[in-house]
Amino acid sequence: MFGALRYTVVKEFIVLFRDPASRAMILGMPVIQLLVFSLAATMEVHNVSVAVVNEDGGRWSREFVQRVEASSFVDKVIYLPSLHSVEQLIDTRNVLLAIDIQADFSRDVAAGNPASIQVLVDGRRANAGQVALSYLQTIASELQFELLAQRTDIAPPEVQLRNWFNPNLEYRWFIVPALVATLAFLPAMSISILSVARDRELGTLDQLVVSPVSIVGIILGKALPPVLAGMISSSIVFLLAVFAFQVPFTGNVLMLFLAILVFVFSCSGIGLAISAGCNTQQQALMSLFTFTVPLFITSGFITPVENMPEALQHFSQINPLKHILIIVHGCFLQAMTAAEVWHHLWPMILIGTFTVSVASAVLRWRIQ
Repeated sequence: MFGALRYTVVKEFIVLFRDPASRAMILGMPVIQLLVFSLAATMEVHNVSVAVVNEDGGRWSREFVQRVEASSFVDKVIYLPSLHSVEQLIDTRNVLLAIDIQADFSRDVAAGNPASIQVLVDGRRANAGQVALSYLQTIASELQFELLAQRTDIAPPEVQLRNWFNPNLEYRWFIVPALVATLAFLPAMSISILSVARDRELGTLDQLVVSPVSIVGIILGKALPPVLAGMISSSIVFLLAVFAFQVPFTGNVLMLFLAILVFVFSCSGIGLAISAGCNTQQQALMSLFTFTVPLFITSGFITPVENMPEALQHFSQINPLKHILIIVHGCFLQAMTAAEVWHHLWPMILIGTFTVSVASAVLRWRIQ
């Protein structure tokens, strides 16, 4: 049995590595996607154009505008005479924010009365607008604390913020470790989901069925190449993350790659279970897009799982990508313990075992 399984595995590796596109996907895709995601995928906001309508012109309005202009996220400040000119700039996406300072702003500040500033945000760019708005609120809060300190003998309470695991909130420290998992997910899913459908379409599946290999052996033989492809992609990204991007790694390397091995096995099981039910590679490709997008969205890679509806939060528990992202971030930044890793490892083991069993059962049923 093991000899026959060995030949099945060799056949799958030959099919995989003889294809130039497959070799490029395994070796080149992780590097390209790592560069694209690490440099382009960020929630930080920079180079913002801000429109300012300063009807006050007093000391404190000028002070606030100068602080906004000197902040790191602002690229250009456009001064306008009235709010009528703001609409066109926002409509044409020339500005993200517009600040309207009323004529009595400095007088209210000097008198100690509440002073307000109106901020108009381009709602079409909601995420960038909210982040930029939070920057403006921070500038206003700092100015408020300074004014309170000048008027009272007792300094206002000051919040001392300390960020654990990522002291400077480096967004790259979040995105690059996550790519160690997500860029292993893509080749594992794509190769496995095309595997059975390709053999069925080319007619080689019948030859495998009449060989002295059981259905489970065929599925296991087809699971190993995508597992290897995922491990290669993950290793490339891991080395680049540590040595090229200088992301600190505080955990155990062997424990991390054991978790990644279980993860890519579970992804291969999902792909094989889908592929076993497909008749053509075109159907398999459509299924790839159908299943990978929900898995990505519910993994916590794009938005926090806690922000999702309760039904999707329960669904994420059977999403292996969600569990491996927690492990990867924990191993990189947190020095996650073995007990914490096991808490997210055993669901992936169950997912892999169940999906491989489903793939074997579906393939056996389709053959019969």
